[in-house]
Amino acid sequence: MDQRKVEAFLGQFVTDAGATGSAGLVVIGHRLGLYRSLAEGPATAEQFADRTGYALRYLTEWLRNQAAGGYISYDAATGEFFLTDEQAFCLADPNGPNFSAVFLIGLGYLRAEPMITDAFRTGAGVAWHEHHEDVFTGCDAFYRPGYVAELVPNWIPALDGVEARLTAGGRIADLGCGLGSSSILMAEAFPRSSVIGSDYHETSIDLAGKKAAAAGVADRVTFEVATAQTFTGSDFDLVTTFDALHDMGDPVGAARRVHQALAPDGTWLLVEPNASDLVEENLNPVGRLYYAGSTFLCVPNALSQPGGYALGAQAGESAIRDIATDAGFTRFRCVAQSPFNRVYEIRA
Repeated sequence: MDQRKVEAFLGQFVTDAGATGSAGLVVIGHRLGLYRSLAEGPATAEQFADRTGYALRYLTEWLRNQAAGGYISYDAATGEFFLTDEQAFCLADPNGPNFSAVFLIGLGYLRAEPMITDAFRTGAGVAWHEHHEDVFTGCDAFYRPGYVAELVPNWIPALDGVEARLTAGGRIADLGCGLGSSSILMAEAFPRSSVIGSDYHETSIDLAGKKAAAAGVADRVTFEVATAQTFTGSDFDLVTTFDALHDMGDPVGAARRVHQALAPDGTWLLVEPNASDLVEENLNPVGRLYYAGSTFLCVPNALSQPGGYALGAQAGESAIRDIATDAGFTRFRCVAQSPFNRVYEIRA
């Protein structure tokens, strides 16, 4: 046994153990707006307590923990805590990546650990709606900034002829829309088009309707409680599915329904996690994050549904292409990708 390797493993363990507890503190910072408050300027713990109105003793430990983890910064000469521009962008900017929401999702799905542990024994599924509400709101908070940055500026323009059709006035179906952020963004960008968002989770659809009303687009975006295999409507110029196909027990059935619902020369915009077909190429920090979420959320949800599939978040492009081919699609190409996602254009 190599003692240096033991020490390296111990270092990884300490890092992970510290991150586990710190995840809760990140969520506290997210809920209480502590990152946004600290982005206003450097502050000692006492000054930060005056600024926020929260209890000094708790804030002191929170600030020191966050500085130890590199999520905020500390000036030993002044005793002040602060956010660098990069930290503020990632944690405090409402239009930034909002990484704190990842921990909100994680704490949400960890509440289901007893159910998931039992599922390991039985092989049964755990449906999306059985999870804590933090999973739903966390997913929306995490994914929305990426959609803001990419969906209208880059992903839709990458599709052949779609942007022009939507600008002129097209029909869009957004499958697995969750709280509706993607549906609302498309309705805002293409005011002559209509959008129908669907999700089987009634609570999410209720929230989506309220968000659309608040955004002032309720006249052109509507929502329905429906699965990806049963959503209503036809002759859609664009059907979108964001980070949801791999969660389904019957993704082929969903793809066949999309095929039926598209207008002639319509397009299916499918966004999935960026994963390799080879397991060894997914053994990295992003893969670790996705495999964890997949074990708690994606695979259990698929196993809770009929269909016999459980692709998981790291299915890879070949598996997704096979689903599209089995459903009758003949054109499939990757039009964009990021460290987290691959974007596919699928046509009949």
